[in-house]
Amino acid sequence: MAAALALWAVFCPPATAGFQVCNQTLDLANVAIGQPDGVGFESRGWWKIGPNQCAEVIRKPIAARFLYVFATDIFGKELLSGSVPLCIAPKRFVIEGESDCALRGYVEAPFIEVDTGDNADWTLFLRATP
Repeated sequence: MAAALALWAVFCPPATAGFQVCNQTLDLANVAIGQPDGVGFESRGWWKIGPNQCAEVIRKPIAARFLYVFATDIFGKELLSGSVPLCIAPKRFVIEGESDCALRGYVEAPFIEVDTGDNADWTLFLRATP
């Protein structure tokens, strides 16, 4: 029994808290997230998530109840589109602040609001729309 527990401890990594996005569509998904940074918002991207794959986009316990997500397919078609405007860039980015996107050389995108319910761990599933 002790040997089995020792093997479990070696081969099973400890559970980690964070925010994970799982792509249940048939296309590659490009995902950006936004979250409060204490003063305003910070947005960051891109995570490329293949069909039936998941990506851990926040690797520590979630600190905010609400997170914001925007996703497109590889053709630029929106997979997730909401009503919260945050800044994005065409290549990998970290952007502080949510206003004056165009004046700062960024594009404004409509993020959805995700209520994590104050959980330290949350998974969002991208699903194909009919």
